[in-house]
Amino acid sequence: MAEVVIVPGEAEAGELVAGAIVALIREKPDAVLGLATGSTPIATYQALARRIHDDRVDVRGVRGFALDEYVGLPPGHPEHYRAVITREVVEPLGLTPELVRVPNGDPAGIEHAGADYERAIVAAGGVDLQILGIGRTGHIGFNEPGSSLASLTRVKTLTEQTRTDNARFFDSPSDVPMHCITQGIGTILRARHLVLLAFGEAKAPAVAAAVEGPVSANQPGSAIQLHPHTTVIVDEAAASGLEHLDYYRHAWANKPAWQGI
Repeated sequence: MAEVVIVPGEAEAGELVAGAIVALIREKPDAVLGLATGSTPIATYQALARRIHDDRVDVRGVRGFALDEYVGLPPGHPEHYRAVITREVVEPLGLTPELVRVPNGDPAGIEHAGADYERAIVAAGGVDLQILGIGRTGHIGFNEPGSSLASLTRVKTLTEQTRTDNARFFDSPSDVPMHCITQGIGTILRARHLVLLAFGEAKAPAVAAAVEGPVSANQPGSAIQLHPHTTVIVDEAAASGLEHLDYYRHAWANKPAWQGI
């Protein structure tokens, strides 16, 4: 069973995850972070930037791998995930840009881009802590319903629901790319610690399916149940569909402080 932590809001979740990442970096200065994009992890990145600055944490050796990238967006586009990661993670945290990688969504060479990314992750020694969001379709990364639970980094076709959800970042819904390149569920499960964040009532069905539903390719997020170290951090609204809320609260309230998340 995943550890479920219910917090008042995104700010509190961000502080909790930032503390865990700072502890990881102090123990392992060349730690490898798995980086999600979208609105969900922004409060976490902001809290982490404050902690790094205030505590004078040396992050020059920290490495990172983004979860996914759109296929076909020009490099200068503001929603190109290399630009997003640079803007929201690399620059605020002070990471070394050359040590943070994003899947290559350039159509030229897309046939081998997934295999290239897999080799880079393996060469780095694997991801130590992977930050995840979850979509309303239950997707993690861009692994839409039906994705193999053993899948590796590859090109996927986005559902219309995902394209609609992401349209707020573009000038019009038709501008949202049809394809992406994403770490697979099998790739994600190789990370040593998964931290899944979700906020708001709209995410409640996906959270319940991921944490308490059957493990199924129809609900890609449910693959987190197969991982030995998963932390799910949600607000009250996102937790509202969970059956075992009382137990999750009890377990967190009585967890030894030294264990962290």
